[in-house]
Amino acid sequence: MHHEVVAPNDGDPYVHGWTALFGADFGTEPPVLERFGPAPAPALRSSPGVELFAPDGIELAPSSLAGEAGRLAWDLTFEHSGSGPSPLFTFPRWAWEREVLPAAQVVCVPSSPLSGSLLVDGKRVPLSPDASGGLAHIYGHGSAERWGWLHADLGGGDVLEVVSAVSRRPGLRRLPPLAFVQLRLGGRDWPRDPLVAAPLFRTELRLPTWHVAGTVGRFRLRVDVNIEPSRAVSLSYTDPDGSTATCTNSEVADAEILLERRSDAWQTVSSWSLQASAHSEIGTRP
Repeated sequence: MHHEVVAPNDGDPYVHGWTALFGADFGTEPPVLERFGPAPAPALRSSPGVELFAPDGIELAPSSLAGEAGRLAWDLTFEHSGSGPSPLFTFPRWAWEREVLPAAQVVCVPSSPLSGSLLVDGKRVPLSPDASGGLAHIYGHGSAERWGWLHADLGGGDVLEVVSAVSRRPGLRRLPPLAFVQLRLGGRDWPRDPLVAAPLFRTELRLPTWHVAGTVGRFRLRVDVNIEPSRAVSLSYTDPDGSTATCTNSEVADAEILLERRSDAWQTVSSWSLQASAHSEIGTRP
């Protein structure tokens, strides 16, 4: 579920978004995709417990998601509490809080038990007892020139978040992608400073596969992501200046992740193989 507030260079702010369902029968059934909005942007509020986004009955609150769009309807609640996982800052915390970079992202809820209802064509889709979900926020001056994103729930509170992008700013478009990486493993986040570590990673952005790899200190990370076209949705985004981008997104992507540590030689710390359980996207122009 993607909720977006846009302030165009010429015109009034508006809200819009989309929601997609990637079912268990992804091999034979395409994802169900529905858009909502655009609608005039409501006054933004930040008081605890109030909804933050409400076009045409679509609700986004700190602990809940609700709405209806086309064939889909949802009313979901995150069951996280003050004792739950702390936010994961894919970009430095100061960059998010002060908005000093052209864009930044934070994973407010890395992983939380999820309850509620989901309907397709009026028919209830049951949630499994161990259903979980996450919630991330991003601000920016528009989409990047090119980008890749990965959210990988590794289980047991461990999670990997990757945002790799090429800036649209003049002089920066010719540079290779800059990768911001945060791996939460056993309650500890690595690398310590994602901005300082970003130049140490190399990214290959393409479809259906993309890759990120880098060495920071004594640790080396390799991530290989596969987004099958039949298991993805393609959406167009419009920037505040009117330019467009295309996002290919899948909730059922595959990811192979390898973390190694160097002593006398490289040794495997952990490895994960996510089959149809990684959330990833690739963005291109137009």
